[in-house]
Amino acid sequence: MSEHIFIGVAWPYANGPLHLGHIAGAYLPADIFARYHRLKGNRVLMVSGSDQHGAPITIRAEKESTTPQEVVAKYHQQFIDCWKRLGISFDLFTTTGTPNHTRVTHEIFLTLLDRGYIYKDKMLQAYCPKCQRVLPDRYLEGTCPNCGFTEARGDECEQCGKPLNPTELKDLRCVLCSTAPRFESSEHFFFRLSSCQDKLTVWTEEQAHWRHHVLSTTRKFLSEGLKDRAITRDLNWGVTVPQPGFEHKRMYVWFEAVIGYLSASKEWAELHGDDTAWKAFWQGDAKSFYFIGKDNIFFHTLIWPAMLMSYGGLNLPYDVPANEFLTIEGKKLSTSRGRAIWLHDYLERYESDPLRYALAANMPENGDSDFSWREFLRRNNNELVATYGNLAHRVLTFAYRNFDGVVPAPGELDQHSRGLLHDAEVALDSTDKLLCRCEFKESVKEAMSLAQKANRYLDEQAPWKTIKTEPGSSARSVYTVLSVLAALKTIFYPFLPFSSEKLHSYLGFDGGVEKLGWKVQFLPPGQKLREPRPLFVKLDDDIVTGEGSRLDCLNENRQIES
Repeated sequence: MSEHIFIGVAWPYANGPLHLGHIAGAYLPADIFARYHRLKGNRVLMVSGSDQHGAPITIRAEKESTTPQEVVAKYHQQFIDCWKRLGISFDLFTTTGTPNHTRVTHEIFLTLLDRGYIYKDKMLQAYCPKCQRVLPDRYLEGTCPNCGFTEARGDECEQCGKPLNPTELKDLRCVLCSTAPRFESSEHFFFRLSSCQDKLTVWTEEQAHWRHHVLSTTRKFLSEGLKDRAITRDLNWGVTVPQPGFEHKRMYVWFEAVIGYLSASKEWAELHGDDTAWKAFWQGDAKSFYFIGKDNIFFHTLIWPAMLMSYGGLNLPYDVPANEFLTIEGKKLSTSRGRAIWLHDYLERYESDPLRYALAANMPENGDSDFSWREFLRRNNNELVATYGNLAHRVLTFAYRNFDGVVPAPGELDQHSRGLLHDAEVALDSTDKLLCRCEFKESVKEAMSLAQKANRYLDEQAPWKTIKTEPGSSARSVYTVLSVLAALKTIFYPFLPFSSEKLHSYLGFDGGVEKLGWKVQFLPPGQKLREPRPLFVKLDDDIVTGEGSRLDCLNENRQIES
């Protein structure tokens, strides 16, 4: 019986282009997981959208002398284009600027207010005397009291991930003019997070299947004690507050952005003509997975579950497989300093599957990992081209030319052939278990290991030598490898969707890979093959130095723009 799998993916701020850290951190693992479950025959709903209400958008708009809406429109469209080209298969990618999102946010706010989980209180808010304005948290920088990072933001330290209030930072300054702000009293609404401490502690203890760093980080926050948090701010950009006297205030982005998972699900249901369809993914036996970077753990393992507990009737997260960080050429990725590889720039010059493979094979699941152009080149040329791609192209080409373009009849399989086909079944079963647990790196290794075994078998059998003297032996080995390729295109599909679809077609299958599902598809003799083409393109060695220089140049320009 099929399952309902909800996949919520971090909402990117629409204030700049996507970079490889975003992809490795949240979007690629989410897509791999979604494609795997669709292959399994499960019902999947994967949603996200552009977060258009954060202070980073207004900061970008001020720097570019434009409006926040113009900034959002520009980058939202760029995101959509990148998802399509990279193969990130959202069921809906929307924005937090829709009337639907405002409606759902208001409904949750009013429900929590009515139940006593939201209350009014006064708080100190930073005011810059030079800019003559109230400063949202993202307009503030200072030294983190926890780790000493000198460029911690007013809401969170990106170095250690600790949630912060501006008053906790040392050497506080305005990010626009570096002036030290003064604090003034302002009335706001607060979420009574502290009231959920005990319930969250009990619930967290039950999540033994979470990744170690996710669970330990969550428990650390709980051990420090949860504090009530303001959910409104003195801003004129964002979701309105449905209460009299708050017309000039807006919802704090951390509160309304996580509601986007629910509002996007409801929007998806409406677009599909059934306003209640979202419930199948949020209630009952459905499982919900949230793919985020480790700097968002607090909001997805504590804040959002607390809001859901307080609201009632909706499933809590089943898993939050947060990835750690991706470094670039051994150095920390930093958009503010312009040190990043931008996704749209990569996609203008290279194919999508090699990047998906390189990032998946070195995904920062349980520790930071590094992207280098040298390693990208090695994985493309040695693993995709020379191992997997070469296996597919040489056996398909040989079969197409020597067996009248059809899958040959193998006759009785010998021990070696049966052994390799068994290895394919084992690999499919192993990756099934790994992908179910969100262990993507090991899944890639399992798939490439099968390709290596098939290459060794093909070299040993050498059908190009036996085709004239022992045509039956040649047919048997070709049939065996073609059947292994049928398994490999299924196993690799979540990681390499574009090349898997090509291989699926070359092997003579109609429809898409997902149509046949997650199973070993040993080929029927006589199935007509299609004329093959290489699955991957070998890259020149000089891209390492070329891309290194390009990285420095692009990032210098990006830093100047910022």
